[in-house]
Amino acid sequence: MEFFTIVLVLLILGFFFGTLKTVSQGTVAVVTMFGKYRRIMLPGLNIKIPFLETIHKRISIQNRSADLEFQAITQDQANVYFKAMILYSVLNQSEEVIKNVAFKFIDEKNFMQALIRTVEGTVRSFVATKKQVEILALRNEIVAEVKHHLDTSLESWGYHLIDLQINDITFDKAIIESMAKVVASQNLKAAAENEGQALLITKTKQAEAEGNAIKISAEAERQAMQMRGEGVTLFRESAARGIRDSAKELQEAGLDASMIMFQMWTETIKHFAEFGKGNVIFMDGSSEGMERTMKQMMALQVQNKK
Repeated sequence: MEFFTIVLVLLILGFFFGTLKTVSQGTVAVVTMFGKYRRIMLPGLNIKIPFLETIHKRISIQNRSADLEFQAITQDQANVYFKAMILYSVLNQSEEVIKNVAFKFIDEKNFMQALIRTVEGTVRSFVATKKQVEILALRNEIVAEVKHHLDTSLESWGYHLIDLQINDITFDKAIIESMAKVVASQNLKAAAENEGQALLITKTKQAEAEGNAIKISAEAERQAMQMRGEGVTLFRESAARGIRDSAKELQEAGLDASMIMFQMWTETIKHFAEFGKGNVIFMDGSSEGMERTMKQMMALQVQNKK
């Protein structure tokens, strides 16, 4: 009797504990009966029919991520290596979405394989239309292309693509070295162009400065010559007025005006003697020479009066 009592108690306890099921937060349980979908259990304490209902799968509704590494070939046959991270989650907690997630793929492994192959295929198709020099500048375009093609497929599987990040893009060693040489040559070219422009500017400024200096020097020389000419003119006018006044005074005094010429002659000889600095100057100092010179100067004076 006691044996049957113990068995009955155990059956009651098994039935009780088999009826109560706890679903963790961030998880949804899919319940089947005789292998057929029946309902879902949301997070918290749930009741199921013992021995009839079975929890087929527990599905996480939290965000999940996966790391991807794959290779693609560009239009000009260059190998490109990608490292990426994909962030995704279940679309929502509705019964239809959870049912789709639970039964669309056999297991999680097959789903991940389909997801990774879809991403890789989309990237390869996009990269195949571009040249290797364009790839590094098309990171955002690649992400946009993958999202555009992947959103539809993921939604049909019950998932939602949150983000796709391409963390690294590399090429074969030979391509990287050639790209570095191209960049170096472009930098050298730019440096040479800048240096040429700087030299041209320097030469231009020097030429402008020299031209301005020549202009200033020429203008100063012109002004100096003008001033010298004006000085000579003023000197001649002053000398002419002095001679005229002297001749007038001699005439008023009843003396011969040729005395002025004689005085100028003697002063000229005296000036040569004082300031000749040892130079030899030949002059006809005889009375005949002086008379001849005086006559010539008086003839010039008469001609100037006419």
